[in-house]
Amino acid sequence: MSNVVKSGGDAPNNATTSNTFAQSVESQAQIADAARESSPNVGEGDALNIYKLVPLAAPDDPRWDNSPNQGEIVVAARTTGDARIVASARELDFMEVDAAPAEDVSTRNASAFRDDKLYTVVEISHGRRDVQRGILEGEVSLDVIYPVQE
Repeated sequence: MSNVVKSGGDAPNNATTSNTFAQSVESQAQIADAARESSPNVGEGDALNIYKLVPLAAPDDPRWDNSPNQGEIVVAARTTGDARIVASARELDFMEVDAAPAEDVSTRNASAFRDDKLYTVVEISHGRRDVQRGILEGEVSLDVIYPVQE
């Protein structure tokens, strides 16, 4: 039973709203991206932006202990957040090695590319239709997740 009180009017308050979850255009795009995270066909036909992910933290920053510096990466993506997803999707996930993530069933969230204190994202071109979503320049190392056993 709800303890919500409605002021004014005689209609009962059942503590519900007419809002629906994940119906915005942005939410739908995020859901589609999550389903096909690294596919170059996500948003096919959409205008994409070109982003450069640039290491931001000092080389001796202890945050690099969790995920190594991969250098500069150039990607085609919809947004700065999508650029981080595109870059991190190239890294191995923990399911492929004997390592466990701290908070999830995936190591995707532990990627240095998703850490705004390790990498910054700079837009270098806008509204391009001649590129596919993905990495355009730079190499993403696959061995960024360290196993707990050898």
